[in-house]
Amino acid sequence: MNKIGAWFLASVLTTSAWAKLPAPSDEAKAKAAEAAAKTAHAGKVDGFQLCKSQDKVAAHVQRTNKAKAGKPVATPACADPGKFEYNPNPATATAAPVPSPAKKS
Repeated sequence: MNKIGAWFLASVLTTSAWAKLPAPSDEAKAKAAEAAAKTAHAGKVDGFQLCKSQDKVAAHVQRTNKAKAGKPVATPACADPGKFEYNPNPATATAAPVPSPAKKS
């Protein structure tokens, strides 16, 4: 009898785990979008810092190997991503539709 009760209890607990999670709220979606934007900006900043350090190393190599190499190799300029600013796109924001006035006949 205890085995049947244990199986019943296990089945009840596992079916509750299959319940659907509620849909994320608009606030949660906005926070997720902002976090994604921050992560993307952090990647750009990391790339900029890497570019600057590579430029520094390339300049050092060109100075030390000046006698060996004929022409210095030009490196592309690093693009500074600037300060992080998050501006959500107002066009994608959901707005309530404005009802049109009813025509009178």
